[in-house]
Amino acid sequence: MSDSLQTSPASSISYLLRAKSPSCFPNPKLIGANYWSANIVSIFSIKTHSGGEKFEALAKYDEEGSVHSFHDSPASIDLLPISTEDQFDRAVSHEAVVVLWMASWCRKCIFLKPKLEKLAADYNPSLRFYSVDVNNVPHKLVVRAGVTKMPTIQLWKDGKKQGEVIGGHKAHLVVNEVREMIESETNSW
Repeated sequence: MSDSLQTSPASSISYLLRAKSPSCFPNPKLIGANYWSANIVSIFSIKTHSGGEKFEALAKYDEEGSVHSFHDSPASIDLLPISTEDQFDRAVSHEAVVVLWMASWCRKCIFLKPKLEKLAADYNPSLRFYSVDVNNVPHKLVVRAGVTKMPTIQLWKDGKKQGEVIGGHKAHLVVNEVREMIESETNSW
């Protein structure tokens, strides 16, 4: 008899606990978790082979194409708001930072922001992420930063713009471009 393979999402820990085999997951560390919680289990899918005796947990890849590690860092971090030129100057003056230039009316900006908050968690605490609503800052700051389209994501270090991504396409593609920009620029420092 051939093994039939069925995949079903595990939305809670109770799904795993109802498994027929008590040795369902003999070593949780193999899948990157030291403990089980509903938050961790929700990103896994469970594959069962015919008869249901054998279970495997396979980590799903997110849209960005990577599996996030399960340590104590948050899943996302709010982008720090910048509302004045002084705040902007202080933020970009020394350490490397990522700045999202957006507008509250910009639909692509609204979709992109939560994805960048997840990316911010990946780089926390070595890289800070900020957001600037162009409608709430002086126009001369927007011009000074060279922002002409939204969303625009810039990498700044020592008061100088190091890189830029214009985010007019799908959010997960923009996030990949931002990640590549960060990696290529920070490797050259």
